[in-house]
Amino acid sequence: MQVALTISSGLVDEARITPEVIFGGLVGAILWNLVTWLLGLPSSSSHALFGGLIGAVIVGAGFGAINPTVLVDKIVLPALLAPLIAGAVAYLATKLALAITSGPNAQQNRARFRYGQTFTSSLVSLAHGTNDAQKTMGIVTLTLIAAGFQASGSGPEFWVIAVCALAIALGTYVGGWRIIRTLGTGITQITPAQGFAAEAATSAAILASSHLGFALSTTQVASGSVIGAGLGRNRSSVRWRVAGRIAIAWLITLPTAAAVAAAAELVARLGFWGVVADLVAVTGVSIVMFVRSRRHRVDPASVAAAAHSAAAPVRDAASAGLAARRAPLAPSPVRGRVHTR
Repeated sequence: MQVALTISSGLVDEARITPEVIFGGLVGAILWNLVTWLLGLPSSSSHALFGGLIGAVIVGAGFGAINPTVLVDKIVLPALLAPLIAGAVAYLATKLALAITSGPNAQQNRARFRYGQTFTSSLVSLAHGTNDAQKTMGIVTLTLIAAGFQASGSGPEFWVIAVCALAIALGTYVGGWRIIRTLGTGITQITPAQGFAAEAATSAAILASSHLGFALSTTQVASGSVIGAGLGRNRSSVRWRVAGRIAIAWLITLPTAAAVAAAAELVARLGFWGVVADLVAVTGVSIVMFVRSRRHRVDPASVAAAAHSAAAPVRDAASAGLAARRAPLAPSPVRGRVHTR
């Protein structure tokens, strides 16, 4: 529960927080998450949540209600270092996996890593719950403390843990295919060996950070691992334009969510009707986003088609050059020259 305590009693001064402030923070986080989901960008929901909370707290309670030490030590620094560390581990693990399985039956041996992925993918899900679900628990606990239903400094109640676990599991089950498409086929084409290495690196980084109370972004760590696994197999296989779009989304997530949340908090401070206006606005935007997403639907079938298309064999320049050199020569119709077909 270290991550939940970081959110509920470490990042902000809960004695100066009101439920309206938390509501404004959630509005900012939700709106930014919807925008990046529609665009298929695996941005950080965690940093959207942090940014929304910080922006609303600054407007509602002032800069003094933010604990800068916790912000830097347990949020900013882990956000910068964890994806790099996970990427480096995934790179080395991919190199090791490919070296161990090299030989005349390399393709057959490497395909067996898909059985190991059953374990590593389950481990990623477990790690995701130990960190991301705890952030939601921290927000709910902070709301209960601000409303006077729970003692200051206390941890999440059991019912809070159960509800948050159910919500994050249900959200993972019913949605996210746009993000899956970007991570699974957009950054690089993942083979079973690379997938095993990336998932193992992601799980190790998140579980270690959860134990230390670091509030990581699972999305950032997983993306860093996928890039590292891609580099471990073939540096040219990484689509840096997609990776650049993801990096830009990471950089602007926290300040953008903070700005939206600050505006929502300013409206909420008008009283009951201000809160209603925020609720209507976020509901309306959510409906518009959902309707637009249905126009260009992304489902398991389309993701599988994208993966199949990306996996189609494509000859590299060397292979193409070799084929050209082996092609028969034919007389050219121009002055008897020869040309290569």
